[in-house]
Amino acid sequence: MRTYIRTHPWISFKLNLRQADYKFWLTLGEAQAKCEYLAALPLQPETAKNLHQIYLAKGVLATTAIEGNTLSEEEVLELVKGKLRLPASKTYLAQETQNIIDACNLISKNLLTKTGGKALSVDRIKEFNRLVLKDLALDEDVIPGEIRKYSVGVGDYRGAPAQDCQYLLEQLCGFLQKEALQIPRKQEIAFGLIRAVLAHLYLAWIHPFGDGNGRTARLIEFQILLAAGVPTLAVHLLSNHYNLTRQEYYRQLSRASQSGGDVFPFIHYAVQGFSDGLDEQMKIIQNQILGVLWRDYVYTAFADKKGEAPKRQRELVLALSKREIAIPISGIPHLSLRLAEAYARRSKKTVARDIKTVIEMGLVLQTPEGLRVPMERMLALLPKRKQDI
Repeated sequence: MRTYIRTHPWISFKLNLRQADYKFWLTLGEAQAKCEYLAALPLQPETAKNLHQIYLAKGVLATTAIEGNTLSEEEVLELVKGKLRLPASKTYLAQETQNIIDACNLISKNLLTKTGGKALSVDRIKEFNRLVLKDLALDEDVIPGEIRKYSVGVGDYRGAPAQDCQYLLEQLCGFLQKEALQIPRKQEIAFGLIRAVLAHLYLAWIHPFGDGNGRTARLIEFQILLAAGVPTLAVHLLSNHYNLTRQEYYRQLSRASQSGGDVFPFIHYAVQGFSDGLDEQMKIIQNQILGVLWRDYVYTAFADKKGEAPKRQRELVLALSKREIAIPISGIPHLSLRLAEAYARRSKKTVARDIKTVIEMGLVLQTPEGLRVPMERMLALLPKRKQDI
């Protein structure tokens, strides 16, 4: 009998999907539907690039912040863009973060090809740990990518016995490939989400490496989600959820082991957070789409108008469209470089006339705070629902 059976009986590699209630299946179904919706949305290249960088930064930040890295989201985004410069005393923070960026990019490159990349295996998990710990200052007994030969713990929790870690990783990889967890056709994302969360949970319980276990678990999760068809914008949402609800994350981890291995509360917590994160993304993308529709609406409104004045007025509306808050009239000539050039040799009366024209066209509203565009009018293009009537 292996030692872990006595010390860690909750590491049982068992899952009975019949015990899940209807709320869990509804949430899981919503998550799959939202992912399919995101994957089918055509985005402008610049919008797609910006969103990818933003959510990569959020995911990488979450993966490292939950382990104690103190870089801000703005700094991580600059690192993703290759523009971050830090003092020597903080370079290790950048190295920790860069390792996760490089690992995510490598996994994506491998999986988003015709060959499909490498399947999850013990060697693959060890490779992830090597990537996580690359070029970091580590304790002498920590060897990147090698299973520990000593006891480790996080807080009050002790990892599985060192002599059982190799065996447990083999069992984990086999467990994830069992027939009960094979992904049914057209339900790849839903069941891939279950597999990803289980892999994360069990690796956290086993804690097979001397360092970087949490980051390694989140890379495994990342690979499984991406392989299941989750769009690249959404594959970081679980890591982000764990970081934003860090106290609940640790509580759910503890609860799962103390319950004797009941994994469903943790899975439900993770799936709900993933679904909520998708809602946030869908709102952002919806706003992007409304912005594109508004821009087309503005160009159509000026389609039959010729001359310099209509061009200037159109630029005024488009420049205002990029602002989230109302702009005072005095700030109009400075909204963009084009407007600054257009109004450089013209009087304030010209500015006032242009403003009056676009207001009369219904393209700009004047409020006590200043001028803004009524982009909410694009919402009238959405299909009607009972709650809207």
